[in-house]
Amino acid sequence: MPHLQSDLQAQYMSLVKENAGIIYKVIRLYIDNTEDQKDLYQEIVLQAWHSFTRFDGRSKFSTWLYKVSLNTVLTFRRKNSRIPTDDLEKASGYALPGDKNDDTEMLMMAIKSLGETDRAIVSLHLDGYENEEIAEITGLTKNHVAVKLHRIKQQLTKKLNG
Repeated sequence: MPHLQSDLQAQYMSLVKENAGIIYKVIRLYIDNTEDQKDLYQEIVLQAWHSFTRFDGRSKFSTWLYKVSLNTVLTFRRKNSRIPTDDLEKASGYALPGDKNDDTEMLMMAIKSLGETDRAIVSLHLDGYENEEIAEITGLTKNHVAVKLHRIKQQLTKKLNG
């Protein structure tokens, strides 16, 4: 039995390492404080480990991890109301790896100004997730995701074009 546990741990750690970018992206999208980001990374890894035996493989591991990460971050934000929810000035702390041009900064600032659900939807969309996967992660219907994506795109265009 201990061998099965160590195999499960090894499998889990391998999957987390392959998908660590998802965790970092979700955290940076919602949390600006560096110490909170570090704590949340550990909390997400722990929460995902506790839930790993319930991961049934019907969705991709990355989709499942995105959902765990998002739920953990949003729970943290609700418990710690000292964290500003839509502070546009602090949005510059979020950047894509290797991508630090002005257009990217402006886009990230605009995304961070959106509400929690809209941020998650557009972030998932930009990461290449299909509407069905976004619906699974957010708990919305596929049609509702499509409508929200359309509205979010309009909202972002308006913000970026002033």
